Amino acid sequence: MSPEGEASAELTVKNDHGLHLRPAADFVRLAARYRSQIWVVNLTRGGSRQANARSLLEVTALGIDQGHSIRLSAAGEDADEAVKALSELIRSNFAG
Repeated sequence: MSPEGEASAELTVKNDHGLHLRPAADFVRLAARYRSQIWVVNLTRGGSRQANARSLLEVTALGIDQGHSIRLSAAGEDADEAVKALSELIRSNFAG
């Protein structure tokens, strides 16, 4: 981790509906709890666009479907906690 606090994780979305509508809203709500800047990238679709994890419009526009690989990255004082919590939400299939 850098002095500024940076963290990232790559994972596969297993949820039947990917990161659309309700799952995306849950994701955005959780991201909003953290002070760090948090981004999400859809690696399966090329990873050329990054979305602000606090923006429902940006997150859903990434078109993250079931089976897609994503990268979460964060920078700030609580970056580790943010990436860990969002990763756990995705791994739990949004049951958390």
